[in-house]
Amino acid sequence: MIIKKTDANHKEIMDGCRMVPSLSVFSTHMVGKGFPDIVIGYKGINYLVEIKDGKKMKSQKKLTDDEIKFHGSWNGQIIVAENLDDILRMLKIIL
Repeated sequence: MIIKKTDANHKEIMDGCRMVPSLSVFSTHMVGKGFPDIVIGYKGINYLVEIKDGKKMKSQKKLTDDEIKFHGSWNGQIIVAENLDDILRMLKIIL
């Protein structure tokens, strides 16, 4: 059995999203094969979010080969976020 690890800020971002009444969030980090870490629902649209730990060095935050392949082939919304503010900014939500 392969255990998929999450970034150190995964739980913090999930918890933050759950505090925003207009968002729904689901962790998908176990899917693997480059699929983003969480899915956010907002105003009838699903957003795929790849979480990267903003406290790590830039070289440690690079997308993996699987992530690059998935992002390049996906025809929907995908963002890379280091924190809740990145997500709120992308969705144009002001708290």
